[in-house]
Amino acid sequence: MAGYTAVDEVGRIGILGGGTIGASWSAYFLAHGYDVTAWDPGPDAEAKLRAFVDNAWPQLTELGLASGADRKRLSFVATPEEAVAGADFIQESAPERLDIKRELYRIIDGALGPNAIFASSTSGLVMSEMQQGLKSAPRMVIGHPFNPPHLIPLVEVVAGKETDPAAADWAMDFYRHVGKHPIRLKKELKGHLANRLQAALWREALLAVKEDIASIEDIDAAMSQGPGLRLALMGPHMIFNLAGGKGGMAHFYDHIGPAMEAWWETMQETPKLDASLRAALIEGIEEEAAGRSIDDLEAERDGKLIALLKMLQAKG
Repeated sequence: MAGYTAVDEVGRIGILGGGTIGASWSAYFLAHGYDVTAWDPGPDAEAKLRAFVDNAWPQLTELGLASGADRKRLSFVATPEEAVAGADFIQESAPERLDIKRELYRIIDGALGPNAIFASSTSGLVMSEMQQGLKSAPRMVIGHPFNPPHLIPLVEVVAGKETDPAAADWAMDFYRHVGKHPIRLKKELKGHLANRLQAALWREALLAVKEDIASIEDIDAAMSQGPGLRLALMGPHMIFNLAGGKGGMAHFYDHIGPAMEAWWETMQETPKLDASLRAALIEGIEEEAAGRSIDDLEAERDGKLIALLKMLQAKG
C-alpha cells in the first residue's frame, strides 16, 4: 500500500509519551508480540512505564497473549528521535496541547523512517493543525483509543488535510490486524466522534446534578444498570431499531420519534462548570465510591471489562 510496510510485517513500534495512555498502548503492543521502543521525558518515566506494563500483564494474559509476547521486548530510550528510528509504526501519546505536540513532531520529523506510519492518540485535537509544515505529514493520522487502550477495542482513525488517504487506510488495516475495532471518521472535528457522544451524555448527567433530579449514585445507575448494558452490545441506532419491535427503525421513527423530539426541546441548557457544580460532583462521587480508592475502582472497572470482553469474544 503506497510503499508502506505490510501490516503483517510490522516488527517494531515506537511509543512517544509513557503516561497512562502511552503505557497502556505499550503493554498492548508487547502482548501482541512486537518490539516496543518508548520515550517519555518525565521523572522516573521508565520505572513508571514498566510498572504499568507489569500490572497490566495478568489482564492481557487472561485475554490471550500473541506468539512472541514478552515484556523483555520493551526498551526505553533517552530521546524521541531514538524512539521512532527503525519503527514501522509510531503511536504518540504526548500531553493534550497543540504546542507540545507540534514541537515534538518537529523534532522527530527527520528521524521517521520513510515508510513509517505515525498515529496520534489525541482525544480532541485535529491532525490538520498538528501536521502543518512537516515532510512526514502525509503519513500522520489520528489513532485515538479509549482508556484503557490495552483493554478497550475502539480506535478512531481520522486523516488530516495533508494525510495520504492510503496512510489512513493502512492505519485502519493495522489496528484491525492487532485486534482493535477501528472506525473511520469522514471529517475532522474537535473531540472526534465518541468523545462528543460522551460529552452529550455527560451534559445531561450534569444538568441532572445541577437540578437535583437524583443523587449522583442514582444518576450513574440510571445509565450503568439500564441503557449502558445495552450500549455495551450495540450502538444507539441499532438499539432503537430493536425498540421499534418487528417494525424496526421505521416504526420507532414514526411512533417514538415525536416523543423524542419533545424531550430534545427540553435539552437546550448547557451547564456551567462552576465551583458549586464541582463541589456537588466531588461530594457525590465520594459518596458513591464509599471508601474505594482510585486503584480499587480501576481494578473493579478492568475486571468487569475483561469479563465482558471474554464474553463478547466467545460469542463472536
